[in-house]
Amino acid sequence: MPEGSYLYCDVSLPVPMDQPFTYALPETLRHRVRAGSRVMVPFGPRRMTGVVLNCHDDRPAMATREALRLLDAEPVLDAGLLALGRWIAAYYCAPLGEVLRGMLPLAGDVRHGKVWSLTDSGRDAARQLLLDSEPDDPATQVLRILERRPLSAASLARALPLSDKAIRSLERRGFLVAEQVETQRDPLRASAERLRVELVAPPGEAQPAARLKKPERELRAFLELHPGSHNLKDLEGLVKNASPAARSLARQGLLLLKPEPLAIRSGPVRAPHRLNTAQQMAFNQIRAAIESRTFRAFLLHGVTGSGKTEVYLTAIESVLAQGRSALLLVPEIALTPAMAGQFFSRFPDKVAILHSAFTDGERSEQWRRIRSGAAPVVVGTRSGVFAPVRHLGLIVVDEEHDGSYKQEETPRYNGRDVAVVRAQAAGACVVLGSATPSLESRYNAQCGKYTLLEIPGRIEERPMPTVELIDMRQEFLETRQQATFSRKLLEALQGRLENREQTIVLLNRRGFSSFVACRACGERVQCINCSVTLTFHKRDRRLLCHYCGYALKPPSVCPKCSSDHIYFLGLGSERVEEELHRHFPAARIARLDRDTATGKRQFETILHAFREGEYDVLVGTQMIAKGHDIPNVTLVGVISADIGLGMPDFRAAERAFQLLTQVAGRAGRGSVPGIVLIQTINPDHYAVRLAAAHDYPAFYEKELAFRRAMHYPPFSAMANVLVRSEKKEMALRMSSELARLMTPPPAKLKVLGPAEAPVPRLHNEYRYQFLIKAASRKALNSLLQQVRGFAVEHKWGATTLMIDVDPLTLM
Repeated sequence: MPEGSYLYCDVSLPVPMDQPFTYALPETLRHRVRAGSRVMVPFGPRRMTGVVLNCHDDRPAMATREALRLLDAEPVLDAGLLALGRWIAAYYCAPLGEVLRGMLPLAGDVRHGKVWSLTDSGRDAARQLLLDSEPDDPATQVLRILERRPLSAASLARALPLSDKAIRSLERRGFLVAEQVETQRDPLRASAERLRVELVAPPGEAQPAARLKKPERELRAFLELHPGSHNLKDLEGLVKNASPAARSLARQGLLLLKPEPLAIRSGPVRAPHRLNTAQQMAFNQIRAAIESRTFRAFLLHGVTGSGKTEVYLTAIESVLAQGRSALLLVPEIALTPAMAGQFFSRFPDKVAILHSAFTDGERSEQWRRIRSGAAPVVVGTRSGVFAPVRHLGLIVVDEEHDGSYKQEETPRYNGRDVAVVRAQAAGACVVLGSATPSLESRYNAQCGKYTLLEIPGRIEERPMPTVELIDMRQEFLETRQQATFSRKLLEALQGRLENREQTIVLLNRRGFSSFVACRACGERVQCINCSVTLTFHKRDRRLLCHYCGYALKPPSVCPKCSSDHIYFLGLGSERVEEELHRHFPAARIARLDRDTATGKRQFETILHAFREGEYDVLVGTQMIAKGHDIPNVTLVGVISADIGLGMPDFRAAERAFQLLTQVAGRAGRGSVPGIVLIQTINPDHYAVRLAAAHDYPAFYEKELAFRRAMHYPPFSAMANVLVRSEKKEMALRMSSELARLMTPPPAKLKVLGPAEAPVPRLHNEYRYQFLIKAASRKALNSLLQQVRGFAVEHKWGATTLMIDVDPLTLM
């Protein structure tokens, strides 16, 4: 869109309504607003931040309100990212405003708040109350203050600390109204520890000291004597009132206040090594594609420990040599530090990190570094695919098979697939790397959509770990004990402790016990909001729902029959940790799951300590299974390979194979060969057996035959449509109406359902689902758009209908 002066702009807002909203542009903004800029606009009683889609002079048919403020001097989304957002909205059937909000990690730039003011009836009532009421009455005090002018909720709370009850009462009576507002955050108001101070004007050119307040003069004198950059928090201990003085001097242009550079703990750094023959062959093809400056998609299939990361790094060097940028995606926050160490070492001062463990301000800081071109190399998790890199030349998706790339809330996009689309639009190269490629990616390579690159062996000719299956049925027959650990695993653990080697123990289930039951009547303690049993967490002494977070204390008697014969069944990672402490009291044992890694950067802290040898054994869930390179780990124990195999999901076998293969790959990455012991009651299941044999090709062929027979992806496009309501009758009625809309189904489509979802009730909502298989993506998208239109036409609630295109789970 050409630059110029426009009267109106179409704005996309983060609301469930999938339509742009037209606003008039005030005189001051007509020359400045462009597509991709953020503006603050009124929306009902609120003020919201939206993204400008288009500017024009076409007068709308209805009256328009004026835009309030432009938040960015330059557009935050260029034409390419706006087009990508539109593609995501169309493909994944999501409102464009919610897509664009997810693409911008700039929430820290906007402050959300509430402003209280009197209504007309409130003003009339205020005069009477002020005459009749006691002056110390809280309601009277609120009315007296608000009669002068509206106040923010924070200001009102400071003026009248005990006014909450009075405000709620006045609001119920219609005397007060609250306006939700968004205001631009002042960067100078950031906390002192997040700011650095630097003197701007030389002493001879600075404002005369006599015009400055005493704290400002003292701070300036200190900085003149100690030139350079200082942390503002550190200065507070050296100069009285340093923080307010620095902010005042910055507003006068005498000081520069800038964000403190982000401190990121990184993993160990390995020196670059010469690529072996297989690595070099893979790199040569990637380099040729990069030099051609045309879109190419590669699937890099390399066994665990084969040196895929070194291929990535070498390819990125080629991209930087052309003056272009590169983007690396990793599935988990926990993998970011491991990659960061390699990237910071290879590309000093050129790397930015994007992931959700950062604060809003930290993410905004990294985003702006990328956008300015200061960081041409970006390492990020799923949302990093939207990083505003300049001159994009390469996108690498590490562990491309991982389910973490799929977003679980609207917009439900897959970061891997979005990366391919973005690279295609930019004329860039995309590399999808994995030791266990997804069936879809491997099939795309078979069909010629992707170029297959293979690294069949580990670097330095290290052997793959020896894997042994332990049949826990036979173990029980021989020991007559229902034990967590087999004798062989305990023996192997003891040997590693004696040799001062490290062990990883996997159980992909959180908590201490899976559920609590009554021996007398069989009652199980369930969540009040979801149709699932509560998991016992011993450390916190509570039963917890892993879906909605509902918690309660473990009962001493059965809630149904009052029997005191309560018992705890099942196994979780917390119980594995406790039993290991009992077997090996002197061992240093850590646990890594969502219960221990709750605080900011806890992933990094625990993994760093294990990598540095501060722990002998690391127990955890699937987050310890992928991407970690810890050379001293020589033993991996899998407590139960069967978890997840029986799930009502067509991807269950694929996920089990990938998890077992990935966790086995953590062993033997140093000079000592690794051993993997997998406990199972299904040793003949093909996913378990072929994972133990490191035989991906055989698994791929067998799983592909199953998918072909059942018309599952990659042999069909698929969508999961869910209807939700707090009332079961309402959910049933709406799903029946939707069924009539889709009966008979269009050509090339098959609709299964409606049926109760595998978990029929979640977050206090009853759930019915449709599974749609399609031979044509165009036909599938057309039907889904009809479904969305039907929901809008019948005024369904914003969260009633959930559409998941290309679902990774049907739960």
